Parts: sequence; structure tokens; C-alpha cells
Amino acid sequence: MIFIDLENKKPTDTDIPNWAPWSQAQWDAWLAKSNQLVAELAAFDAAGNIKERNEQIDKHSDHWGKLKPWLLALSGGKCWFSEVRELYSHYDVEHFRPKKEAKALDGTKRDGYWWLAFDYMNFRVCGNVGNRKKGGWFPLGPSSLLSTYAAPCEESETRYLLDPIDDDDVSLIAFDEEGKVVPAPGTSGWEQQRVEETVKRLKLNEHAPLAEERRKVWQKVDGLIEDFNKAKTRCAAGNNPAAKAKLIEVRTKVRQMTNPTAELSSVARWCLLLRNDPQLSRLVG
Repeated sequence: MIFIDLENKKPTDTDIPNWAPWSQAQWDAWLAKSNQLVAELAAFDAAGNIKERNEQIDKHSDHWGKLKPWLLALSGGKCWFSEVRELYSHYDVEHFRPKKEAKALDGTKRDGYWWLAFDYMNFRVCGNVGNRKKGGWFPLGPSSLLSTYAAPCEESETRYLLDPIDDDDVSLIAFDEEGKVVPAPGTSGWEQQRVEETVKRLKLNEHAPLAEERRKVWQKVDGLIEDFNKAKTRCAAGNNPAAKAKLIEVRTKVRQMTNPTAELSSVARWCLLLRNDPQLSRLVG
């Protein structure tokens, strides 16, 4: 999972690689259309026309689709949950809070967050391997507040699903040498439950090609660490141009693999950070 600072990004930004910025007029028009659509949904909902309300959401899926290139540019073309570009299949603009119905842990259903159907802050990029299984899954913890259109309180809900735009959530994710997602060291029991449920629902371990690619990244970083330590030992004995060149080469490769734009950069970072070696930690891109 990769952290995306969505709250501080806009399609009008000029510093996003591989993105042609929208004009302010374009962005204002998109937001105005969103507000109009939500007002229409609210009218359907107030009249008790839930079927028509949900059909209206589906009818205007092209509206959130217009932001898909921008959302992908924010992650360097990577899925926000799996952190790969191809192994997790094609991309969907995923609604973090489901727009038509929400499912609890036991499968019971409640009404969805329809008022967020056209809110860009509810959009995430997810490969359809995970998005298809997630569907409307959005369980809340015991005694959690429940946000509604009349009394919105999304920020106060106790949710299971980890969110890529929440840096604290992303920090709960770690990896092991077998390429599996695991809870980060020091997480609480509740946080571990959140990691485990998110991993299960999004198939972050179940999808074998993804786990295998993580394992390969871990092994490659392991090899670079070994090369780094050998070269460092040789340099410690005195001037050694060959060993110095090797150190520079290893540093370059490690920084490339841990750069946020690289696929599975978080796996590479964890492989380094778990060594608890200050010199290795400084290599993180």
C-alpha cells in the first residue's frame, strides 16, 4: 500500500509527473457537476426512490472516470493498494466508502455512502483483482459511529479497511521475506485485525503472482545488502577504488528500488529497515 496525499492534491497541480494539469475552470466545472449530481441523488433518496438513486449513480460513472488519469499519475501509475502496475490486473476508480450498499463483517448490508459517489476524496485507484472481491465491503468496529447524509461523520467512523490516503494506516503494513503482507511490528490487536481483514478482502496475499513478485524484490534487496556489506568491509581496510565503486553502484540500485515511484518500493524499504542498521536505513530513497 502506498500513501497518497490526496487531501493536498488537485488536478490543477503543475508538479505531478506525467499529468497535463487541468485549468481552474475545468476543475470548477467538474466540482459543480458533482454537486449537481449529489443534489439529484438527495432528491431521489428523500422521496424513497432508492432504485432510481442507484441507477443515477451508475448512469454517471463517466464523471469519476474523468479523474482516473490524474489519480493514476499521483501514484506513478501504480495501484494504491497493491503497489504494482500490471500484476493486479486493470485499474478501477474504486470508491473507498461504497456508494450503493455497505457490507459488515458478517455480510449484513446497510445503505451505502451515496452522497460520496461523486466526491473525489472518496476515490482510490485499485486493480480489479482486489476491487472485484471488495465490492461493497466496508465493516465498522463495534459501537462505531455511522456516517449519514444528514449527519456526516466519516472521520469518526471506526473502520476496518485500511486507507492509502491515511499515512497512519499505511504505516501498519509490513512484509516478510516470503512476500506476504503482515502487520507492522508494534501494532495493537485492533490494528492487526484491520491489516488482516484488509489483506483478506483485497486478496493482497491470496493473489499468488503479487506475493511472488514481492518475494523477488525482497531477495534482490537482500543480495544488494550483502554486496553493500562486503564492499564496506573492503573499504574499511584502506583505499579500494573497486570496492568504492561497488558501494556507489549498490546505493544507486537500492535508492531506485525504494523510490516511491518504483513498483513494490515499500517491500524494498521494509527489507532494509528491518535490518535496524542506520547505514542501510540511509539508503532508502
